[in-house]
Amino acid sequence: MTEVTLDTIDATLERLAPYIVRTPTVPAIGPSIIEALGDSVFFKLELFQRTGTFKYRGALNNLLNVDLDGRGITAVSAGNHAVAVACAAAELGVDARIVMQASANPARRALAASYGADILIEPDGPSAFAHAERLVAQEQRVMIHPFDGPYVTAASGGVGRELLADAPELDAVVVAVGGGGLIGGVALAVKALAPQCAVYGVEPAGADGMRQSLAAGHALTGITVSTIADSLAPPLTTPHTLALCQRYVDDVVTVTDEAMAQALRCLFAEAKLAVEPAGAAALAAAMGPLRERLAGKRVGIVVCGSCIDEARFSALLCGDAP
Repeated sequence: MTEVTLDTIDATLERLAPYIVRTPTVPAIGPSIIEALGDSVFFKLELFQRTGTFKYRGALNNLLNVDLDGRGITAVSAGNHAVAVACAAAELGVDARIVMQASANPARRALAASYGADILIEPDGPSAFAHAERLVAQEQRVMIHPFDGPYVTAASGGVGRELLADAPELDAVVVAVGGGGLIGGVALAVKALAPQCAVYGVEPAGADGMRQSLAAGHALTGITVSTIADSLAPPLTTPHTLALCQRYVDDVVTVTDEAMAQALRCLFAEAKLAVEPAGAAALAAAMGPLRERLAGKRVGIVVCGSCIDEARFSALLCGDAP
């Protein structure tokens, strides 16, 4: 696959349907949200996807389309991608050896291991990638990328397709941005179905690699990151995801860690949703830097993930986490 179209997204959705959850879209509730944005806000609850994040769609689509020829797979991840790849591999009976950084949340490491994957720990990102590359060279394993490539785009596009089917005639959609795997697919689907609908991306202020890449006009590596939203903090962008953002995304804004923590608390208090910081990023932007642009409009907000353990969530909820 080289180019992703709406037809590609539809065919991918049909193929993934037996394996994934068709996550709901619901009207947002809560006085703070309604006061800020009005009463025409809709949450796409992708946190209810298998493994707790949208990542499962892309991981599964890669495994369904890559010619493994009996080979195993590998991946590098600090958390959510590892869990998604492990689950997809277990679903399809594929042997998986996944390299995780020592800083990865222990609960995510345990969850990935619970699906039967062999979890290998390295002290940092560069050594993790080097280890995975050795597995590719020595064991002929296939590397599954966390956000790059057309199979991820086609799978993530299903999130946008489902959102507009459930909440038509939206004026804007707000999506968190890490490497761009989610927003690239969502934005492509939204613009194909409703060209007038604005698509806004949201990055942590301490991990704004896509904004930097858009300003530079090319994909960047070695990006310095520091944020509580660890699943939105890759140290690089890729030409593929950057091109999708350049073509289909209207703007990318940033939010502080404290704004994400406040949005996390708002989602729990007013909507009874327990999310990770990345899952609160889109709401933080809608109630913050995008507030004036979105007020009174029909807005879709993608709540992208809930892969967080009780201790970390409790600390964020109580304001004790940095």
